[in-house]
Amino acid sequence: MPARPPRPPLFLGIDVGTSATKAVLCTADGHLVAEGSGPHDLITSAGDGSGAWSEQDPEQWWGASVLAIGQCLAASGAAPADIAAIGLSGQMHGAVFMGADAAADPAGQARPLRTAILWNDQRTGPQCEQVLARLHRTDRAAAAARLLGLTGNPVLNGFTLPKWLWVRQHQPDLFARVGTLLLPKDFLRYRLTGTLGTDVGDAAGTLMLDVARRTWSAEMLAAMDLPARLLPAISESACTAGVLTPAAARATGLLAGTPVAMGTGDNMAAAVGAGVVRPGMALAVLGTSGVMLVHDAAFRADAPRARVLSMCAADGAAGSPGGWCNTGCMLSAGGALSWARTVLAPGEPWERLLAEAEAAPPGCDGLVFLPYLTGERCPHPDPLARAGWVGLTIRHSRGHLLRAVIEGVTFGMTQMLDLMRAVGHRPTAVRLSGGGNRAAFWRQLQADLYGLAVQSPVSESGGSALGGAVFGAVAVGEFPSVAVACDHMVPVGPPMAPRPLPDTLRAAQCIYADLYPPLVPAMHSLSALEPPHAAG
Repeated sequence: MPARPPRPPLFLGIDVGTSATKAVLCTADGHLVAEGSGPHDLITSAGDGSGAWSEQDPEQWWGASVLAIGQCLAASGAAPADIAAIGLSGQMHGAVFMGADAAADPAGQARPLRTAILWNDQRTGPQCEQVLARLHRTDRAAAAARLLGLTGNPVLNGFTLPKWLWVRQHQPDLFARVGTLLLPKDFLRYRLTGTLGTDVGDAAGTLMLDVARRTWSAEMLAAMDLPARLLPAISESACTAGVLTPAAARATGLLAGTPVAMGTGDNMAAAVGAGVVRPGMALAVLGTSGVMLVHDAAFRADAPRARVLSMCAADGAAGSPGGWCNTGCMLSAGGALSWARTVLAPGEPWERLLAEAEAAPPGCDGLVFLPYLTGERCPHPDPLARAGWVGLTIRHSRGHLLRAVIEGVTFGMTQMLDLMRAVGHRPTAVRLSGGGNRAAFWRQLQADLYGLAVQSPVSESGGSALGGAVFGAVAVGEFPSVAVACDHMVPVGPPMAPRPLPDTLRAAQCIYADLYPPLVPAMHSLSALEPPHAAG
């Protein structure tokens, strides 16, 4: 029998999300061969009254990864030898506490000392204040300015450092046993390769990295009284971080020795998965939350207010440092429209509701929606901000209400893009990602309000996991750089050009921008009338 011709190499990307771990298997020309996923459980509690807690068991991430990988292999019929490399992505800012036994176990089998504290955990308000107090005892503004100079970012509950300080304060015996502090996707890589490390992009979300210099900040560590030995070595995202151990190969069905790339946090990986890897390119993600990211070759900090974050971009490889990006996140984007569907039209098909929204006139006949359903982060860092329709009259229909939600979210996304411009970015094109971008009507609205052409990747399933696959392809030399890899692995659809804004839409946008400041006192007073969070 003639020998079977060799199959083209496949690249496996794995993304450790909050609700599930997702895996995709693709070729070097961007063909998505298979995908899989495994769910996670969320551990929540009202905790000690300092805010809602959010934790997960890292071992469940590993189990979900094994499940997702198995689904990819079964769906594709690929042999383990067909997988040329693996790359990783994961939820940012989480805190995984490993004991000293992790560094001593090349098989990667050491277990975490406790459950991981996640990005959306809200217990660390006091620790955020402690960070500032350690940087300046009496002047909060001076402390914030120093923090911005050291790390390029403000202190937020979501960042990793306040979580470490919380555990040190409330669980000192456990913290004394910590040997290494990891981020979520780094724990998965430890399970796969037995190696400890992280990348500059994910590290930028810890509040311990000197983002401009792409290295741990010795001054920040000293101010927080944290020993440098607790932090893993850092590298660029498309570097080879290790190879699959025999134990991991047995668990996953993959081949021992398969190279594993370092990877990065999900926001930067999503940018790679959409091909946003060159200066001037922007990414607009309409998921539950809304993310705006702009790539650049230069470091930029949003001084003095730090409304957008400064991160290391994920386009670097061995011997070739990457660039930077600024990101902003509004907390309710696609989630606002999902909420509106739940309260206005439960069970109605999305197609019908979007058609009703599209049929309503631009500017919604004088109706504006503020999308602050869960507070806001950007452009207004205000957890007590509240949502609402403003201008509602008896003549407004359900279509008006829905269109106002879509316009309000897009106004907020545009505000974040304008903040990027104020920092010094000159975006020239926008790539779209997330479920909200599946509607052509919403894509066109974004092009019009951004004033830029927008494009969507051909594959709606790739996202952050596809970014992981790109890292793997670059790490093993399939492509010379992340940018070149994206040219091949991330095909995009035709661009949508911006159109002139109708006067009614432009007027509604101006009214939207003016509404938040005068409503702040009422929003904050109303928040005091809400019932306390229930333990869950």
